[in-house]
Amino acid sequence: MDPVSAVIINKALDGLSMRSQATAENIANANSLDFRPVRVTFEDSLRAAALAGPDAVRQVTPRIDREPSIAAGNEMRLDLELATASETAMRYAALLDLLGRQIQIRRTAITGGQ
Repeated sequence: MDPVSAVIINKALDGLSMRSQATAENIANANSLDFRPVRVTFEDSLRAAALAGPDAVRQVTPRIDREPSIAAGNEMRLDLELATASETAMRYAALLDLLGRQIQIRRTAITGGQ
């Protein structure tokens, strides 16, 4: 695996972990008075940094934003939060699978296929 890919995967896992925590907070506090949902974004800045190399990727920090107050009749939708949680978990699992495959390739190369 090239150095840029390894750093990108590491940063993506960090961002997805933060998004998972934010989504859990949103779900847990969905019925709280004046609660403002949290959103975590990092994909666009990670994509842009990937073009500049591993040092630029290391500098990427996921952005955490609180949404403005929710107006009456425009409540937070639990179904969308659950969809975000599901998508985040699938992306996280896919990246872990990719890392596992890379480790297996290296293990096979080191042991000479034995």
